[in-house]
Amino acid sequence: MPNIKSSKKDVIRSKVAYEKNKAQKSAMKTAIKKFEAAVVAGDKAVATECYKLAVKAVDQAALTGLLHKNNAARKKSSLTLKLNAMA
Repeated sequence: MPNIKSSKKDVIRSKVAYEKNKAQKSAMKTAIKKFEAAVVAGDKAVATECYKLAVKAVDQAALTGLLHKNNAARKKSSLTLKLNAMA
């Protein structure tokens, strides 16, 4: 445990950022899993709604630096291909 006041604050800030990032990444993964479950079930309407939510979650993760922009683009491309394959 640090003794310097600013170092103590850094530890707190780091912990808060860790929890925030963890929650956002978990929400993104959940949205993607819901979309993939809808695709497996074959429900196009539900899959379309879940697709929109999953893409939004991926975009937000890329915007905040949680994902690299190319990683986000790859994930979105993969989701789009799965949605289009349902038709």
